[in-house]
Amino acid sequence: MDYRRSNRVADLLQQEIADLVFRRVKDPRVSGVTISGVEVTADLQHARVFFCVMGNPSEEQKKTVSEGLAKACGFLHQELVKRLHMKHVPRIEFHYDQSFEYGDKIDRLLKEIQRDE
Repeated sequence: MDYRRSNRVADLLQQEIADLVFRRVKDPRVSGVTISGVEVTADLQHARVFFCVMGNPSEEQKKTVSEGLAKACGFLHQELVKRLHMKHVPRIEFHYDQSFEYGDKIDRLLKEIQRDE
């Protein structure tokens, strides 16, 4: 199995960003955020950080959280530079992870099918 450096960096970034968002980011807009995954480009220059919000968030809540995370990008990058001993720390951008909503939808449909039988 090919486990490239970008995958290892992605795993490390996920752990560190989750810890920073939970413990160090003081913006109330990002409370209840879970970092669900990170994808890093092969050249290690950019990282897409996927997040989800606890509960059943509205579109407005998702937008507010996204704005809070975007505002914290500079702080997070500085902290990652301090924590990770890498020559170049990837630039991060946040994206809402829709896979949890998709999973909930599939789960509801399966329960509905089971109930109808």
